[in-house]
Amino acid sequence: MPGMMQIHTARLEMTAASVELSEAELGDRPLFDRLLNATVPPNWPPETAADALPWFLEMLRGNPGWLGWLSWYAIRVDRPARVLVGSGGFKGGPDASGMVEIGYSVLPEFQRQGIATEMVIALTQWALSHGEVTRVEAETRLDNTGSCGVLSRTRFRSVGAGTEPGSVRFCLDRVPPSVSPAQQA
Repeated sequence: MPGMMQIHTARLEMTAASVELSEAELGDRPLFDRLLNATVPPNWPPETAADALPWFLEMLRGNPGWLGWLSWYAIRVDRPARVLVGSGGFKGGPDASGMVEIGYSVLPEFQRQGIATEMVIALTQWALSHGEVTRVEAETRLDNTGSCGVLSRTRFRSVGAGTEPGSVRFCLDRVPPSVSPAQQA
């Protein structure tokens, strides 16, 4: 769809959720398929994201300038058939300290293929390309070893207990321009 905000990676086309896309996702599956120009699997949305869909739509309606700071759809494009495989995004724009919180989810049949890692890298780079963002944080359950692994592989570091019982918080800080990655390590 022309005018969509997108991020392209080696295997993914990530499209920022808009009001039109979110409305279609919640109420018109054939239109949602057409707008994304992709097959939407019958088990969409991922279980961990389903409850948040109405909230994302409400936030998009109330905050038009938040395009990109909420949900993104991850479409796998490295195969003959384009297919929606996951979603990720943020809980809004940067707070006063420059922090955004990232979340992500991949359908079960596409897990353990590096999709979440690719999504987190792309979304983190997108967020950090905005000068006001200085830190990206994430929270996951301690027993979610897959998610903990994704965050570790993408250079996030554990910073302690999360807000929910049994959860852990991770962060990735912007590397100041005067500090090289070798100096940071």
